[in-house]
Amino acid sequence: MAPSRQRFWLVFLLFLHTVNTYMDRVCISAAKGSMQNDITGLNDQMMGYVFGIFAIGYALFQIPAGWFSDRAGPRRALTIVVIIWSIFTAMTGAVFTAISLLVVRFLFGVGEAGAYPGATRALYSWLPAKERGLGQGIFHSGARIGAALSLVLMPSLIDAIGWRMTFVANAAVGLIWGVVWWFWYRDEPSDHPKVNAGELALIREGLAEEAASENAKVPYIQVVTSANVLLAMFQYAASNITFFISITWLQPYLRDTWGDEYAYLASLPLLCGAVALWMSGYAVTHLHRMGMPVVSRRLPAMIGYALGAIGLLLCTQVAESDSVWTFIACFSLATFGVEMTLSPSWAFCMDIGGSRSGAVSAAMNMVGNMGAAVSAVAFPYFVAHVTLPWIAESPGTANSFFAFAAAINVLAMIAWIFMNPLRPLKKISASALKARLVMFLLLIVIVIGALIYTKFLMPAADEKKSAASIPEITQAI
Repeated sequence: MAPSRQRFWLVFLLFLHTVNTYMDRVCISAAKGSMQNDITGLNDQMMGYVFGIFAIGYALFQIPAGWFSDRAGPRRALTIVVIIWSIFTAMTGAVFTAISLLVVRFLFGVGEAGAYPGATRALYSWLPAKERGLGQGIFHSGARIGAALSLVLMPSLIDAIGWRMTFVANAAVGLIWGVVWWFWYRDEPSDHPKVNAGELALIREGLAEEAASENAKVPYIQVVTSANVLLAMFQYAASNITFFISITWLQPYLRDTWGDEYAYLASLPLLCGAVALWMSGYAVTHLHRMGMPVVSRRLPAMIGYALGAIGLLLCTQVAESDSVWTFIACFSLATFGVEMTLSPSWAFCMDIGGSRSGAVSAAMNMVGNMGAAVSAVAFPYFVAHVTLPWIAESPGTANSFFAFAAAINVLAMIAWIFMNPLRPLKKISASALKARLVMFLLLIVIVIGALIYTKFLMPAADEKKSAASIPEITQAI
């Protein structure tokens, strides 16, 4: 019997899921001006805090949400978190004070924290290892496509129905998705009425191949503090250092350097990133089917970081060019490269985490927020203070930051040499496990502290210095 294709419908449904997450996130950026006119006390500094409080809630609840997805199952977990964030999306359109907006957006971030860990856990249950790369690529591309489309669609929708009803409309989309998810998805493919015996055998065969290597008795702390996962955390943060350039300072940089008429080009690197996710996902899947499970994760990621480094170094040569298209082409290459690393990164977490892939991927995603924090702190500092021979001989250009980000990409590429999803975990002593627990808790504190600094303290300090361009960058993260 030929296998049915319900697992492909699952991937498509989760693709729409990520489109929805970014529609809700971009909406508030598009509505910023209208909201400030209507909400008491919502000045630029407070709006920066509103943007930042989402990131705090999102990062803080990554691991609890991942744990909940593993325990409750993706069907129940994703339904609950989508309903939660959709409710708070709608409530965003009902606020009249800045303080109430802060509370609502924090809770919105808490809700969205479960989006990616829950989806990753669902993909683990339905996709054999050889198909996870393409599944993750399609899934994550929804975020990039959703962000790019929302930059165009949300302003028009706000003009048509107002900013308050736009939030309600976005919430309705999420609630509809949640209803469809609840009635269509099943935690076990065997419980789905349209999954035939052929597809079920294919899925079970893929999971059975991992059963011998997965050690369900290994404590979670040991898994997330293993060399594999720590390296995965580092390289994922490295990718965000480059990626967050495209959604923070790139658009104002294009305006300042080449004029307002070229600001729309900031969406092109995002679209290139979506293409990269599909291509990388296909490469991961193809290599795994060829019998190279380790290379299928390692090679696409290493190629991606190499392209990212090359693109960034090329940016140092054209950053002051008269042609905006030359710069956009080089920066799109860099974004294309780092986006190639997402599919192998999340598939790697599924390989290692197994039935706990939601919590393991959540830990990686939480530390990935460090990349955004580093990018926010490092960019203005490098522009103002750091010089490099032949690349940035005087302060005031972004070339030194490009070189820094390229170096981080090279380190991330080297990290993948030592990452092996088939490496078994050895039993460790109770004292060693306690030491790792302390280290992991310290890591969480560092991540949250970095986000608090970049979202709240740094913009306030910059405002006192009257550095008008820097708050605009940091508030957009």
